[in-house]
Amino acid sequence: MARRTSTLPLLATLLSVLLLLPSAAVAKAIDATNTQRLELPDGLIGPESVAFDRRGDGPYVSVSDGRILKYAGKSVGFATFAYSPSYIKNGCDAPSSELPAVATESSCGRPLGLRFHNNSGNLYIADAYMGLMRVGPNGGEATVDATEAGGAPLRFTNGVDVDQVTGDVYFTDSSTTYTRAQHQMVTASGDSTGRIMRYNRRTNKVTVLQSGVTYPNGIAISADRSHLIVALTGPCKLMRYWIRGPKAGTSELFTDLPGYPDNVRPDGKGGYWVALHREKYELPFGKDSHLVAIRIGSEGEKLQEMRGPKDVRPTEVVEREDGKIYLGSVELSYVSMVKSS
Repeated sequence: MARRTSTLPLLATLLSVLLLLPSAAVAKAIDATNTQRLELPDGLIGPESVAFDRRGDGPYVSVSDGRILKYAGKSVGFATFAYSPSYIKNGCDAPSSELPAVATESSCGRPLGLRFHNNSGNLYIADAYMGLMRVGPNGGEATVDATEAGGAPLRFTNGVDVDQVTGDVYFTDSSTTYTRAQHQMVTASGDSTGRIMRYNRRTNKVTVLQSGVTYPNGIAISADRSHLIVALTGPCKLMRYWIRGPKAGTSELFTDLPGYPDNVRPDGKGGYWVALHREKYELPFGKDSHLVAIRIGSEGEKLQEMRGPKDVRPTEVVEREDGKIYLGSVELSYVSMVKSS
């Protein structure tokens, strides 16, 4: 008959080992209730993406009437920096009509993701209707670099990031079925026709890296340039797509999220800020506070939360070296700014 031994010493040993293992420290949540506001000119809404140039000037924002605006300080505010070729051609610079922006954006453009290439000073623009565009450091009319990929038109160009070493541009097409005006259908239908692409600025060629993706939205290249992090809005996930190394050309789950992500941006510390449009199981009633963003570490671990009122639903979160965090929005008439500590 076998002797029965106590499991207590073994449990004690396992517990001590677990206590010694490193764990991700979760920083204090950031309160986005009271923020400084950088107001847009009257009648404009939706500073969806926020970018800063190589000199640190900005923010530059993409807005509802099809333009890119640049913030030039308190005395000036925001002024026109760039626009698509169709903006002037279609008379979009005329006095504002009574039509809502969503009714004119297919002809005037609706810029979404923005990202500078620092060496050239070029600003790359993911325009939902016009495709991938580029404008030089002095602004003005943008050049359209791509309107199709793999033989299929870009129907819902959305997120963009730039490899600062090679100048390659990575961007997303959220759906080959629905346009931005039909964005709710992308989630409601479970549409999985989205694509991740690379634009080679030396050859002017677009390569489809992965197709059949469910609502790819924001995109960010990792600090070591080995992979991309892609926000999947409908599934509430971040995906990792490898662009270098032994796993190049493959993708995998990076982390699950507690809400619907929009843009994802590097936090300057090896991780990422992910803007959340709303929480996954959010109720319309109750306390006027919800999760508006989350900071994710380089291995997918949760590092920090940002909370704010329910009418604040950011589309992008950009942290600067001075600790200021800028929040873009597709609905509001201003850019929000909070301090990280």
